[in-house]
Amino acid sequence: MSDTDKNDSGASQWLPIQIAPDDCDLELGRPHKTGILPLTFPCRRKAGVWFNVWAGEAVLISPSHWRIWRSRI
Repeated sequence: MSDTDKNDSGASQWLPIQIAPDDCDLELGRPHKTGILPLTFPCRRKAGVWFNVWAGEAVLISPSHWRIWRSRI
């Protein structure tokens, strides 16, 4: 498990990318040797392409998991 997963205290489990909803801010993750490595910005899928919500740019990785984006503040 990554440090981010440990600090999350199980409040939000990772779900498979195949069932990710469209048009809402999500936290995306990809496999890593320690577990799922989360991206540090919210993402949204439009027309089958994942975008960084803050930058408005396409995400250039293929995520494997998702969960609802929760602000780190």
